[in-house]
Amino acid sequence: MSTFDGTDDAAPADRLAAGRRRRTTRTGTVLSQELIVQTAIRLLEQPGNDALSVRRLGIALGADPSALYRYFRSTDDLVLAVADELIGMSLKDVRITGDWRVDLRRIGTDLHRTYTAHPQVAVLTASRVTRRPNEIRGVEIGLGILRDAGFGPEDAARYYHRFIDFALGFAAIDAAAHALPTEAGAADRAAWQGTYACLPPDRYPRIAESAHTLARTMSTSAYPGALEVFLDGVQAALDRHGR
Repeated sequence: MSTFDGTDDAAPADRLAAGRRRRTTRTGTVLSQELIVQTAIRLLEQPGNDALSVRRLGIALGADPSALYRYFRSTDDLVLAVADELIGMSLKDVRITGDWRVDLRRIGTDLHRTYTAHPQVAVLTASRVTRRPNEIRGVEIGLGILRDAGFGPEDAARYYHRFIDFALGFAAIDAAAHALPTEAGAADRAAWQGTYACLPPDRYPRIAESAHTLARTMSTSAYPGALEVFLDGVQAALDRHGR
């Protein structure tokens, strides 16, 4: 785990605890964990940024980069906090109705929407386990929905794992597409009409017969339809067990 100055030693816990109090920087900014995380997200969302630069983060905050030691042990600690903030954003409007399919669809849709709205952040954090409050809340909600649907504790854990990896996998893929440079993204989308639709049908008959549909669908996310297929599978599992 690399720290902000490039060494492998985590900042002492007592210094972190003391430093997490709000402090004013030399430019008058009131520094806090929340402000650092929000600024990191803002910097990642700027074109061409795909990693956290502590130097740029310090400049944006009007603080010496070493001041971040008071709030985070390392760059990875900060990345995990950013990841947890993204999870919190996706759970902001969660409402549990008691209909497991409606609830899982809403959670999955909100997660996908949030992550694709912040593509650079999503690409950086989608695979991480934050061990922080928003993620813990999300796991509890997901397991609760599946338990209330009729799954036992072990099956609820298995289907939660499948659901969240399914949702995050699609979110990461679609976020990566959103994060592409403008020209590269446009070229990828145009390929289905400009390349695949022009392939000789005698050599590629299956592509030829589906070319127009490919051109229409492959430049959009498959997630909404795939989510319904996944939910159908959950329903089938419940039906098999008479639930």
